[in-house]
Amino acid sequence: MHLVMISLALAIAITIRRSDILTQGTWQQRWERSLFCFLFPPLLLLVTACAVLYMGPGGQMLGFSAGWLSYGIAIAFLITILGLYLILGYQVWQTQHQLQQHPQIHLHHYPARLIDNQLLFSAQIGFWQPQLVIAQGLLDRLTPEQLNAVLTHERAHSHYRDTFWFFWLGGLRRLTGWLPQTETLWQELLLLRELRADCWTAQQVDPLLLAETLLLVVSQPLAPNADFCAPFSCALPANRLAERIDALISEPNLCLSQPHPWLWSWVGLCLLPLMSVPLHH
Repeated sequence: MHLVMISLALAIAITIRRSDILTQGTWQQRWERSLFCFLFPPLLLLVTACAVLYMGPGGQMLGFSAGWLSYGIAIAFLITILGLYLILGYQVWQTQHQLQQHPQIHLHHYPARLIDNQLLFSAQIGFWQPQLVIAQGLLDRLTPEQLNAVLTHERAHSHYRDTFWFFWLGGLRRLTGWLPQTETLWQELLLLRELRADCWTAQQVDPLLLAETLLLVVSQPLAPNADFCAPFSCALPANRLAERIDALISEPNLCLSQPHPWLWSWVGLCLLPLMSVPLHH
């Protein structure tokens, strides 16, 4: 019966991911829809695995005997999750440790680590309290106004704790890369993350200046991205970059907000596998 639970959860996860990922509607609707399609399948699988682990390999459920196969699958899945996030956590720690070797400067009273590199690169790197990292090439090539737009954009990432949240989302992306449309949803979330930061920035600097700076910076080669890195020039397909520019020009005052609390009610559906625990004896 536990194997049936796992199979059912897997079928639901695949069905949700096979649904059309529409890039229509308001930005807020796209944000909420993408989060649901990205998060619900792995959370359902995670809760199902926890329920099977708690019930154990022995006993019966609705007249069907439990077995070691489903129990082993649940353990393997949970160990994979734990190992993956331990590895990612170590990478964050290692990266932040390496950044300490670079000199610290202050730009507009904002501390940053300076990298001696001619790339036009800046990013928030870290976990809950990331560090701003900026390349020398950015200081050499941008005007003070353009540099201020970049710094304000990076403060937006810090304001929304994007490195923290996308650390966890990036782990789920790696964990469920075998599910349909994982990469499509990931790119959509990256776009919406950058759009949210752009909108926050546009409230403090000229949106046209921000768009001009964005075009200048993304025309240069990018440093490698990581899930705990929120760069100004996030690597996006050309059509997604055009959406960022169009949003800045046509809707500079539009801001994405966190999904309304009632929209998170679907999280309760992820907990349904736990209701099977009393049926096990």
